[in-house]
Amino acid sequence: QSQLVESGGGLVEPGGSLRLSCTASGFTLDNFAVAWFRLAPGKTREGVSCIPCCGGNTDTIDRVKGRFTISRDKSVNTVYLQMNNLKPEDTAVYYCAALFRPSQALCHLAAPYNYWGQGTQVTVRQ
Repeated sequence: QSQLVESGGGLVEPGGSLRLSCTASGFTLDNFAVAWFRLAPGKTREGVSCIPCCGGNTDTIDRVKGRFTISRDKSVNTVYLQMNNLKPEDTAVYYCAALFRPSQALCHLAAPYNYWGQGTQVTVRQ
């Protein structure tokens, strides 16, 4: 069974850091663009950052740029979201998603990602 599993969420104080992991099972992420989305209470789902399959540029929304970094480790079939200097407005359920896009050096947060994880809660408060 092909699935994505997120981990690494938790409760952190403002200014703190977390690293989220998105690990695929049942398939390899090597030829997939992968993105992180978040859903906060009362808000619509927001794309946060994406990484293409095969090098090239990542894409990150302005409000987290300079604080969040997406990366992948193909040896462990995992994509990470390093989140630093967290703010209360970063509180949300974070989801990873994947889309088969081989040999492409770009990714797009608006693309039709069709593999989704179950989400991991990130809460930022004192």
